[in-house]
Amino acid sequence: MDPQTAILVVAFGVLLVLGAPIAVALGISALLTLASLAETPACYTVAQRLSTGIASFPLLAIPFFVLAGALMGEGGMARRLVALASAVVGPRRGALSYVTTITCMLFGAISGSATAAVSSVGGMLIPEMVRKGYGRPYSVAVTTTAATTGLVIPPSNIMIVYALVAGGVSVAAIFLAGVLPGVLIGLAIMVACRLTTPASAIAAEGDERGPSIAASALQAAPTMFLVMIVLGGILGGVFSPTEASAIAVLYALVLTVVFYREIKLTDLPRLCVRSASTTAVIFLLIGASQAMSWVMTIQGIPQSVSDAMLGLSENPVIILLTMNALLLVVGTFMDMTPAVLIFTPIFLPVATELGMHPVHFGVMIIVNLCIGLCTPPVGTCLFIGCGVGQVPISQVVRPMLPFFAAMLAALIAVTFIPALSLWLPRVLHLID
Repeated sequence: MDPQTAILVVAFGVLLVLGAPIAVALGISALLTLASLAETPACYTVAQRLSTGIASFPLLAIPFFVLAGALMGEGGMARRLVALASAVVGPRRGALSYVTTITCMLFGAISGSATAAVSSVGGMLIPEMVRKGYGRPYSVAVTTTAATTGLVIPPSNIMIVYALVAGGVSVAAIFLAGVLPGVLIGLAIMVACRLTTPASAIAAEGDERGPSIAASALQAAPTMFLVMIVLGGILGGVFSPTEASAIAVLYALVLTVVFYREIKLTDLPRLCVRSASTTAVIFLLIGASQAMSWVMTIQGIPQSVSDAMLGLSENPVIILLTMNALLLVVGTFMDMTPAVLIFTPIFLPVATELGMHPVHFGVMIIVNLCIGLCTPPVGTCLFIGCGVGQVPISQVVRPMLPFFAAMLAALIAVTFIPALSLWLPRVLHLID
């Protein structure tokens, strides 16, 4: 390891240990590394990379989708999706756990946010699950893991970030590639629900019947129509993903303020400020990671890692399993966005060398890092779920183990069955 690479690795590790924000650790590490190269104007270069890193038209979709998610979270959409999921599932063993999973999938597909799904869906269904005998730890475990499907089923902000970092990857293609894997994860979680539903919940649910599927579908139709507008418009060539995000905001605004009337005009400044704050954090991460990626490239770190992993074994299965294991470890202590930004340039060359399509690799890394959102010490969804459910993290870990196993099984399937990710984009001629 040369001195500059050592400075980069040590500085980044020390800053993380000291509790520095990821974006700060990325930027300072890049700055210190460039400062050690006498011929490079460090401050100017880092500032340039920070600004050019976010100067991308596709990235404009992120603040719009964030705002659309905020409007949906407070605009009554989640409640209507719960009613639809309840009607579809009907009275059966573990029904409420199925309803929670399906609602998280639907809400995530509309909002593109796992944290919004945990807070909105969990806020309604965790207390109801507790009332019907599931217990708080189990209820939080189901909601937290199911919410991550929203990052795989389109539209998804993290997919936009991956498309930017990977370079040459179509946002529409990566969106479509996530549909079947997202559904697979949801089904795997529902199987885990079927196997682990507490006996007390079975007795408590009884034989309740709610509104018919037709009536619930009619109520939820305006909400579900948003997905058709976004994906249909993108695939039909009517508008770009960025334009689709702006249309999503307009549609959500009209639906929640005018049609449902659950958001007042006086609420909009607060939602806009909250969305702007979230976007600022994401963009700072993207800019700082671009500076770090540039430094890693000039130091040849991605190529060195690629050579090391390809030299580990001649068996692609071993290499992919090793890559997944490393990403699972990374996901336990690093949030999803910086992990995608940092490790995509490192691992993508390895994947392509093995013959893996960049779109397939993108779905694999996103599914992998979704598991990290549910694990301590940096599991964002886990922290939010425990806060909503009012239960300590230590009590949730054990009931969450079967759901971890289900997500791992889905990850293995996504990794080694390329058709799960590539079939839809190929059918629609978005990739070769």
